[in-house]
Amino acid sequence: MALYTEKVMDHFENPRNVGVIENADGIGEIGNPICGDIMKMYIKVEGDVITDIKFKTFGCGSAIASSSMATELIKGSTLDEALELTNKAVVEALDGLPARKVHCSVLAEEAIKAALIDYYNKSGREMPEKLKNFKPHEE
Repeated sequence: MALYTEKVMDHFENPRNVGVIENADGIGEIGNPICGDIMKMYIKVEGDVITDIKFKTFGCGSAIASSSMATELIKGSTLDEALELTNKAVVEALDGLPARKVHCSVLAEEAIKAALIDYYNKSGREMPEKLKNFKPHEE
C-alpha cells in the first residue's frame, strides 16, 4: 500500500506557487522545532482578494505538498475566505496524509494565518477577531 496519495505525490513533485513575492503585502513564517520543517508564505492583496501567494518550504514531502495545496486553496480568495482555511481542508484536498504527517498541514494553515496577521499589521486595517488570539501550536 502506498504511504502517500497521488495528490500528495503530485504536489510534492510539482509544487504550485513556489517562490518569493517581492514587496509582499504579508509574510508569514512558521517552523516546527521538533521535525525541523519551516514554511514561509508570501501574499499579495488587492482590495479584499489574495491575488497572488507564494511559498518557500524547507521540509519533508508532506510539508511541501501541504504548502502547495494550501496556496492553491486560497489563491484568488477573499481575506475572510483565507481566514477560514483549516489544516483539515488541506488534508482533505490532498486526499489524506499519514497520521504522523498531519502536523505539516497545520504548519501550512498557521503560515497563512501568520501572513494574514502581517498583512493586517502592515496595512493598518483592523485585525479580524479570529487572528487577534492566534498562536501557533507547539508540538
